[in-house]
Amino acid sequence: MLIGVVREDVAGETRVAATPESVARLRELGYEVVVEPGAGEQAGFPDAAYAEAGARAGAARGADVVLAVRTPPLDGLRAGATLVGLLDPAHEPERLAELARRGITALAMEAVPRISRAQSLDVLSSTANIAGYRAVVEAAHALGRLFGGQVTAAGKTPPATVLVAGAGVAGLAAIGTAGALGAVVRATDPRPEVAEQVRSLGGEYLPVAPPGEEGAGTGYAREMGAEYRAREAELYARECAGADVVITTALVPGRPAPRLLTAETVAAMKPGSVIVDMAAASGGNVAGTVPGERVVTPGGVVILGYTDLAGRLPGQASRLYANNLVALLALLTPDRDGTLVLDTDDIVQRSIAVVRAGEVHWPPPPVPVSATPAHPPKRSGRHPPKPLPRPRPGADAATPSPPWPPPCSCSAGPPRRPPSSGT
Repeated sequence: MLIGVVREDVAGETRVAATPESVARLRELGYEVVVEPGAGEQAGFPDAAYAEAGARAGAARGADVVLAVRTPPLDGLRAGATLVGLLDPAHEPERLAELARRGITALAMEAVPRISRAQSLDVLSSTANIAGYRAVVEAAHALGRLFGGQVTAAGKTPPATVLVAGAGVAGLAAIGTAGALGAVVRATDPRPEVAEQVRSLGGEYLPVAPPGEEGAGTGYAREMGAEYRAREAELYARECAGADVVITTALVPGRPAPRLLTAETVAAMKPGSVIVDMAAASGGNVAGTVPGERVVTPGGVVILGYTDLAGRLPGQASRLYANNLVALLALLTPDRDGTLVLDTDDIVQRSIAVVRAGEVHWPPPPVPVSATPAHPPKRSGRHPPKPLPRPRPGADAATPSPPWPPPCSCSAGPPRRPPSSGT
């Protein structure tokens, strides 16, 4: 079968779905690979590097399997093809219906269940990790002062103070990066189980509610009651007033982002302080955020609503995304013979297959706690079955997957809309 790697045509999308290294791994699975000219140019991968890895240049949208970051124009895709990418199924029902009408199988990487054996496919986590790092870099650039304290002959400067709202994947990446730059970092999250992770990265965990009243320890935060929200607002008002940088990461998949910082809280912040709203593409956690833009309030507070944080590190982001896709293709190619086999008895494959056999299958079914597949993947019979890696005992019990959408991930992933500024 032929895999096609498209050149992204969404404005501002700098990533690519395959790198020269991942092309070589796809060929090891038995596939032929065609890459559209210039597909990896913005991510730093020249056409010559793809050719050296064994890919040929040419039109990719007529291939058997089409790899993309964002959904490409559907007119170039043929009936019976398989499209793999960040398809935004929660917000693009019309597109899913059109894919079904055209007879195209669609695999949405956002729908990968968060269970242990699917970690290598988890695009949202790998993207959020990069976005959290980049959020701190953008904040440091906008702040215009050192993050770390210094004592010099010319005087003493205190370290910057950073508040991170939400300690999911993106939040933890931001905590670690800000701490590495020498800032004093504090973080809050409704899930008490993340406190130790925050401390392990050198941050101070700020509980909103007394022990026993926080969010349930399911691995995901949940929407809280009015009393909790009132306490949360008090915490943000108190901490933001003295913070140099605030980074917000709270997202509710499939729904608008929760509002964490009110206009009054923002107005009380120091002139020159910086807010990075990582949920800008979903409506924003902060009053005054404009998706894709840098805004300065009348009080001199800078609000960064960039929606392309991961794309601002296109080479690294593309490598991780390409690795996620290779892991998926390895799962779907049990005989390593270049033939894609979709086994809908496997919960991982069933979850991401949002369109198949001319029908829309969204949202995906709930994922059981056990990561062990109910049925082994279907095989052609030419080779003996290769057992899937066994999960670590108890690993899945620690990271159960809730019904879709989970109540709140508190981890900003890739934007749900095409970036308007060119995370």
